[in-house]
Amino acid sequence: MEIDIDDNFPDESSDSGSDESTDNNSLKGTSLAEKNAQEQAQKNLLARKRIDELREKKRLKDLLDDSEDW
Repeated sequence: MEIDIDDNFPDESSDSGSDESTDNNSLKGTSLAEKNAQEQAQKNLLARKRIDELREKKRLKDLLDDSEDW
């Protein structure tokens, strides 16, 4: 009767492969989170710029409005 020792232990290649895929998934998740954060920061920057433009426009309109002078 012959005993196959390899059956008692997990295959090294599949074990290391799962570790690599876990590492890759965590890296992809991190880069995806960073990408989303970067996109949100860009949207926030554009929104802040638009708000500043609208405030400046309103301020100039108030300065040019001479209806109270009459």
